Amino acid sequence: MTLATLLLLAAALIGIGIYGALSQQSFVMLMMGLELILNGVMLAAVAFWAFSGAGAPEGQLLTIIVMAVMAIEMAMGFALVVAVFRGKQADMTESLTGLKY
Repeated sequence: MTLATLLLLAAALIGIGIYGALSQQSFVMLMMGLELILNGVMLAAVAFWAFSGAGAPEGQLLTIIVMAVMAIEMAMGFALVVAVFRGKQADMTESLTGLKY
């Protein structure tokens, strides 16, 4: 695969993720869109690392950091979804009118 192909695939993942995050009303689907965005960023970082300075650890380090951020984001996101569902019995974003009470 070439760099252009990988970057096109990364852009497609980011685009699908943005569409999924902005168009869905379910909390889980919203989080899946955010995961697709982060996967696209990670693929672009790995592609740049593989085709630029092979042996430089910056691309690998960035990928590991993005993976850690993805894991933390999913854990925190699902914890918030469970808390909102227990408190408001709402699993869709439109069913929440406010988060004050």
